[in-house]
Amino acid sequence: MLDQAQRILKDVFGYDAFRGNQAAIIERVASGGDALVLMPTGGGKSLCYQVPALLREGLTVVVSPLIALMEDQVATLDELGVPAVALNSMLEADAQREIAERIRRKEIKLLYLAPERLVQPRMLAFLQRLEIALFAIDEAHCVSQWGHDFRPEYLQLGQLAELFPQVPRIALTATADKRTREEIVRRLHLQDAERFLSSFDRPNIFYRILPKDQPRKQLLGFLAERRGDAGIVYCLSRKKVEEVAEFLCAQGFPALPYHAGLSNELRGYHQKRFLNEEGLIMVATIAFGMGIDKPNVRFVAHLDLPKSLEAYYQETGRAGRDGLPADAWMAYGLQDVVFLKQMLANSEGDEQHKRVELHKLDAMLALCEETRCRRQALLAYFDEVLDQPCGHCDNCIDGVQTWDATEPARQALSAIYRSGQRYGVGHLVDILLGKDNEKIRSFGHQQLSVFGVGKALSEGEWRTLFRQLVARGLADVDLEGFGGLRLSESCRPLLRGDVRLELRREIPSKAAKPGASPASSLVRGEERETWETLRALRRKLAEEHGVPPYVIFPDATLLEMLRSNPRSLADMARVSGVGARKLERYGQAFLDALQGATAPVRSAGDLRHELVSLARAGMTPAQIARQLDCTEKNVYAMLAEAIAEQQLSLEQALDLPEALLEEIQAAFLDGEGELPAVAELAPRFAGRVPEAVLFCVRAALQAEFEL
Repeated sequence: MLDQAQRILKDVFGYDAFRGNQAAIIERVASGGDALVLMPTGGGKSLCYQVPALLREGLTVVVSPLIALMEDQVATLDELGVPAVALNSMLEADAQREIAERIRRKEIKLLYLAPERLVQPRMLAFLQRLEIALFAIDEAHCVSQWGHDFRPEYLQLGQLAELFPQVPRIALTATADKRTREEIVRRLHLQDAERFLSSFDRPNIFYRILPKDQPRKQLLGFLAERRGDAGIVYCLSRKKVEEVAEFLCAQGFPALPYHAGLSNELRGYHQKRFLNEEGLIMVATIAFGMGIDKPNVRFVAHLDLPKSLEAYYQETGRAGRDGLPADAWMAYGLQDVVFLKQMLANSEGDEQHKRVELHKLDAMLALCEETRCRRQALLAYFDEVLDQPCGHCDNCIDGVQTWDATEPARQALSAIYRSGQRYGVGHLVDILLGKDNEKIRSFGHQQLSVFGVGKALSEGEWRTLFRQLVARGLADVDLEGFGGLRLSESCRPLLRGDVRLELRREIPSKAAKPGASPASSLVRGEERETWETLRALRRKLAEEHGVPPYVIFPDATLLEMLRSNPRSLADMARVSGVGARKLERYGQAFLDALQGATAPVRSAGDLRHELVSLARAGMTPAQIARQLDCTEKNVYAMLAEAIAEQQLSLEQALDLPEALLEEIQAAFLDGEGELPAVAELAPRFAGRVPEAVLFCVRAALQAEFEL
């Protein structure tokens, strides 16, 4: 069975090998077993049911929560030559009847349905009259009543086990902690399902979190080197979404707003533009996201704090689904915490639910103030251990400085207590700095023992400290007191002097550094023209076929074409992501584009000039070879020519021990008349230096003789 699955993977989808657990999952499901699959976004979940759908007889029913997600999957399968349809409320009655008839005639292999439609008695009765190959329940975490994506209709999907006892079921999600996984198993009656838990890690994503300090300016700094990249900017409120989208447009970044307050038509139009156009930024609330399958989203930015680490992980996971470098950037402040806690206090639900949500918010805050590797902390929340720091987050790259904040923290907590546990950060900072203003005088706070004791810290440093005290749970936000701060029980050991407190010290200059991750550019300068030629062809074909550009080929496939430079259809067939159908449809067009593209080619003179500059800068021949993308043998040949023409000295070109260099020079000079050929001396120095080094030494001596 796996041999047949491998052929389908290559012939239909264009990939040479399965990744991670895919092969084991496909074998389990295709042979009739149930499965629970936890796999990160971009990890290839769809293949885990699409390949079994082509292996098994009958119709595969895919449960998907959003129309946009269904349509995207159907469009992708259609381009691959796989018969798939989506039944949804947007279709006219005649179109729905036509689809039903095609299903009866066994012309369709995959049927995509929303859970609301699937559980209707009429639909279930229709399916019971068919040969069903498989039920695939995508975004299965929506079954969890503790989750932010909860969909009550998912709770009814458990009846599939009773109505179709012989049909295998696969539940898939990218976001599920241990509690959610157990709820999925219980609600969907998957007690006998084999569990496949992949790593939560998304190593291609660079994580950066920084405190708010003119957040729009900070966002512009982040976007400065990402012009032309598609991305998502998340905000908490609808008003802020509108304002930020307008601001970005005014700054020259094409941006669209998306939130639940817009009409269905406008939201649909904006989402379609985001999927079909390149380089657009979507500014959105959490209403935008779960149905986004666009693989080349290069960044996700948060201008406000997410409600939980589950939400943060899922939202940032919409970046870099193609496996190429991507960024997750966030700016947050204490006001975010106040806003979210007020929302939680005013929300519906029992006290137990609110306590769980508060715990999740605290975990999100802890990640923001984390002093160790961000990725280690994020994965630990999902019960996964990363043994070594990732080296691919802001804490790893920039380093984290900490300081002994014990005494200032006590002063801050004392200010909260002595002022009556009812004032916000601004007023508390004024007390500690000893400011003489009307509010201080009206409450008589200039008489407090803590008045003016905090002048050793700046206003910004005190605000940071208060934010960190809330994040550490040492102070609480009094929601009934309009956001004032009060002491928490956990601060008592610190006030008594039983413990010390280490806090992270913010380093704004590094935190704002725009080019701190490799995601800002996928292609090198000399590749840019050919890259844009391939993207232009992809856009043209996408418009002709009425699909998003990434459905033709994702960026990862275009990038492999660019780098491997196929010269025939046989070469093109070896490019990852080029299956038989796409090779037939588009292979020749992309070959012609590659062969006709006028990518800049450096002349021999340009290459020599660059080589001389690099050698003078102290680069070794091996480093120069990597920089110029050529062999070391070619580098030595060019170095010898540059030495002969006195563009370089021998010392600039070669990094050899002085004694060895003198021995080689003496060997060439040990005789009369002309210098011996390199071939004569090569055996003498074999294994000690590359033969090409001898050519460089001989060129230097020859140049001296000619002076």
